Amino acid sequence: MTAATAALPAAIVLQPVLPWWLLAVLGVALLGFVGWRVVAERGDRRLLRSWVRRLVVVALLLVVAVRPGVPGGSAQASTAALNVFFVVDTTSSIAAEDWDGDRPRLEGVRSDVDAIASELAGARFSLISFDSTAVLRTPLTDDAAAVVTAASVMNQEITYYSSGSSITEASDLLAERLQEAREADPERANVVYYLGDGEQTADEAPGSFAAAAADVDGGAVLGYGTAAGGRMKVFDGYGDAYSSTEYIKDRTQPGEPDALSVIDEDALRTIASQLGVDYVHREADTGVGAVVADARDGSVASDEGRAEAVVDLYWIAAVPLFLLALVEVAVVARALAEIRVRPRADRAPGRTSS
Repeated sequence: MTAATAALPAAIVLQPVLPWWLLAVLGVALLGFVGWRVVAERGDRRLLRSWVRRLVVVALLLVVAVRPGVPGGSAQASTAALNVFFVVDTTSSIAAEDWDGDRPRLEGVRSDVDAIASELAGARFSLISFDSTAVLRTPLTDDAAAVVTAASVMNQEITYYSSGSSITEASDLLAERLQEAREADPERANVVYYLGDGEQTADEAPGSFAAAAADVDGGAVLGYGTAAGGRMKVFDGYGDAYSSTEYIKDRTQPGEPDALSVIDEDALRTIASQLGVDYVHREADTGVGAVVADARDGSVASDEGRAEAVVDLYWIAAVPLFLLALVEVAVVARALAEIRVRPRADRAPGRTSS
């Protein structure tokens, strides 16, 4: 047995500060020596009391060293023990103008990435985006500012290259990155935030995020857009998202009106179910506090990092140990004072040295 936590049948948990074998050697040596002195000084009541007191000190010290306690619930994790993965939809529909009135949905996505990173300060972050292909924009890093910056300059796909995309395009890449993170540090929890509108424009049916679920410990699917939908501006890749005044047209309709993108919340709920997280529809006037509450407050931990909290009991022995230590200090101080006084008495008037 090592210095790791050990459980006793009576629900007492021991968390020794040193390996068990070393504590056993020290305990036997100290108790043996002090016990021997107690026996040796049994004819002198004053010395006997002193050595009995020291025997109690050693016993209490050993109790403190094994750190007894009782189970007290699940230990909270720290945000510093989190890997946070952002999976962001950058298809043309993310530019639909139905966020906070008539703003592009992408503005809400960027704002939420920034807010979540601030709420989970101390975690490691990664940013994955997807349209017709999935791209790792930022690998896991302690530099939250780098991820926020990458999100702030992220635009929707170039309109002329758009040929339909799947809302699960990033599933394989996410599963790969989650597995790598788990293998690198099993005790760090993986939290995933999927940000999109759920609109499937590829001909085939969406795939599944089920392969990633085993390595997901928390997070949420965040939905952007409205049932009424919004128009999308053309993006040519040369300027920014606001450099064009032309809107994408729906060429399947007579007269080719402006195309409308409508949120598909059923599809987003399906993704949330596959990942094992909650779905949350995002609005501009609501913060991300509820979205990150579990991760921020320490309720999210990996299986390897999740542990039972222990209520320490060693302080019960530490209090009398401290008081007895004070008594020992007082005894030693008095003995030193007597040693200093005796030479002065030897040099009293009328006495001469030979």
